[in-house]
Amino acid sequence: MITKPTLFLDKIKCKENINKMFSKAKRNNVELRPHFKTHQSLEIGSWFKEVGVDKITVSSISMAEYFSSQWNDITIAFPTNILEIEPINKLAQKITVNLSIENEESILFLCENLKFEVNVFLKIDVGYHRTGIEPTNLNLIDNILNKIDTNPFINFTGFLGHAGHTYNCRTEQGIVEIHKKSLDIMSNLKQKYIIQFPNLIISLGDTPSCSVAENFSGVNEIRPGNFVFYDLTQNLIGSNSISQIAIAMACPIVALHENRSEIVVYGGGVHLSKDRLNDKEGVVFGRVVSRTENGWGDLIPNTYVKSLSQEHGIISVPKDEINNYKIGDYLMILPVHSCTASNLMKSYSTFDGQEISRL
Repeated sequence: MITKPTLFLDKIKCKENINKMFSKAKRNNVELRPHFKTHQSLEIGSWFKEVGVDKITVSSISMAEYFSSQWNDITIAFPTNILEIEPINKLAQKITVNLSIENEESILFLCENLKFEVNVFLKIDVGYHRTGIEPTNLNLIDNILNKIDTNPFINFTGFLGHAGHTYNCRTEQGIVEIHKKSLDIMSNLKQKYIIQFPNLIISLGDTPSCSVAENFSGVNEIRPGNFVFYDLTQNLIGSNSISQIAIAMACPIVALHENRSEIVVYGGGVHLSKDRLNDKEGVVFGRVVSRTENGWGDLIPNTYVKSLSQEHGIISVPKDEINNYKIGDYLMILPVHSCTASNLMKSYSTFDGQEISRL
């Protein structure tokens, strides 16, 4: 029984998303090292093991600690925080840890303070401009590699990039164009350093590129994360269909305002997050889908979350349909951003009565 905002996970859709991405990686002869920051769940992580995944990506030391109970090879795809050297050493003592480096200061600190062996990726800015080394800054790359070469605890693994600017795209063609530029950048670096480091890895990862692109020439591994659930943002970008979105929020109806054609639900920014997208109606914070016996179905036309406060969600509905709803019932809402919505809710409910915990 639904009594409060509840995040539901469709296990069938989720496992289909995992299988599809794993098959694509295998078809393109690249390794899937999925990013677990979206689901952050040991249970969901086990579904990846079922298809053959044995290496993962996370975005923090605490996330790596959580997953280290079941995973032995973890990349932390976030610039190394040298203040966390103690947990880094503890992790490196028991599993294979792959760190991301983009400056000399961090590598110097690691050289002086590491007690156990780690692998290091150099984070390359492939155009997102959030973080990473400019690919033309070969002096910085060489300086970091020279410092790595002097330390027995640090192994250079390869170059890592994240084309996060694909999230600005609205067509598959736009995604593919950005992906091609990322491939060119990483290919040039690989050609320059492959003789010196014959085993270097090229690691790329963003859900739009990995969902849409078919050319992964020169890439050794891919690190998509959001694809496990997908969401409305990915749908707007062109990464997925609505039917692939694997989570939805059940929100009780607490008020009806016929004069404004609005429904008030118990489900606000602390549940859905305040991530938004701009679409044909203007600003959208979520979309309502039809309910089915064991989940949800298609989008209900012209019915969407128009605003959010802390606990309130305001749903816009067509005037001639508001009488189809009643107080005490609930709506199923697809989130704009599944990563933040699931992070806020901290667990998942399934239609077979299971409660799936997460970090």
